[in-house]
Amino acid sequence: MKYIKSMLVCTVCCVALGFTASAQQKSAEVINQELSASRKKIDSLDKLLISVLGSRQHIVQEIGVYKKKNNIPPLQPARFKEVVDKAIIAGGKEGLSPVFITELMNAIHEESLRMESDSTTKN
Repeated sequence: MKYIKSMLVCTVCCVALGFTASAQQKSAEVINQELSASRKKIDSLDKLLISVLGSRQHIVQEIGVYKKKNNIPPLQPARFKEVVDKAIIAGGKEGLSPVFITELMNAIHEESLRMESDSTTKN
C-alpha cells in the first residue's frame, strides 16, 4: 500500500509539474506576444537614439576642424560641465538619475573627443 501511495504521489507530482512547465512555457509565449509591441517601440527608439548621436557626432567633427584651425584645444572643461549640468536637469525631468546622465554624457564626450581628434588629424 505504501508503494502504491508513493507511486500515486509521484504520478500526481509529475503530472502537476508537467502542467506547470507547459503553463509556464505557454505563459512565456504569451508574455513575448504581449511585450512584442513595446519591444518594437524600444527598437525604434534605439534606432532613433543612434541616428541622433550620429548627427551630433557630425557636428563634433565640424567643431574639431574649427578648433584646429583656430588653435583651440579639443577639451573645454567649462563647456563640458555646462553640457552635463543641462543634461542632468533635462534627465531629471524624465526620471533619469544624475549618475546615469553623467555616465552617458561622459561616454558621449569621450567619443566626441576621439572623433574631434580624428577630424583634426585628417585636415
